[in-house]
Amino acid sequence: MELLYQRDIYGQTLVELGKKDKDIVVLDADLSSSTRTSMFAKEFPERFFNFGVAEQNMMATAAGLASCNKIVFVSTFAMFATARAWDQVRNTICYNNFNIKIVASHGGITVGPDGSSHQALEDIGLMRLIPNMNIIVPCDGPQTRDAILSAYENPGPFYIRLGRPKVPTIEKKDKFKFGRAQIITEGSDVTVIACGVMVYQALLAVKNLLNKGIKVRLINMHTIRPLDKETILNSAKQTKGIVVCEEHTVIGGLASCVDEVVVGDSFNRILHIGIKERFGQSGEPEDLLEEYNLTSSDIEKAVLSILDK
Repeated sequence: MELLYQRDIYGQTLVELGKKDKDIVVLDADLSSSTRTSMFAKEFPERFFNFGVAEQNMMATAAGLASCNKIVFVSTFAMFATARAWDQVRNTICYNNFNIKIVASHGGITVGPDGSSHQALEDIGLMRLIPNMNIIVPCDGPQTRDAILSAYENPGPFYIRLGRPKVPTIEKKDKFKFGRAQIITEGSDVTVIACGVMVYQALLAVKNLLNKGIKVRLINMHTIRPLDKETILNSAKQTKGIVVCEEHTVIGGLASCVDEVVVGDSFNRILHIGIKERFGQSGEPEDLLEEYNLTSSDIEKAVLSILDK
């Protein structure tokens, strides 16, 4: 199974788009070597702007450029793109519905040794609160390219969340469609809905459960907004329960999205695999996934719990 940095795919796709569209400009906050916007900077130095550690100014300037019909890609770490610059994202970008694509790397607990200050566990929730914001959380390298191209092709603000470490490529996915979930495996016992790096963890659990005779429907909910409500509701009706998996606090993210869709369907049980009212901490990504109960084993236990009930 191929392991790829989502950040590398982002940088390569930016260069690809930059060659065909001279209206694309890229902004970064002194982290271009980490976000990989350095690839674009090397190819198109006249269309790249480094703002230093001034994320709020960067977002406000992005709005100014977008008002002059530029297509703006803005990048930094997820924590700084969302929490630190939330005012500017809300009031200058989304309020005006500007054509700005915020592609943030280092999302989630798998940022690892950088610790709590750099581990964005609330970013999806913060972006979900704002009208006009589209949100994509790709599950692997190839889907990162799909997400960037989709953001380019669709006008308006986008938030795309990327991770720090290499991630396995999920094989045999359907063609990416913005706003439409992908069903990775079919099953009638329990539904597992995941996004980002948790799709691979969920897939490991699904394969292990199949060996026990349990058939799980695995959904890759790569687009958080607009949300594929139809797929969620169909799965809620056709299986015995739902397990939602995300590398994010269970408040405000994918778990909240699913809860809001199926509210009132009392026949269906929903369990959450995610960060539960804790800050992050320094550690290796694999150790942190275990510490915060985000492993395939935890997903498997949740599925079995639903069936036991």
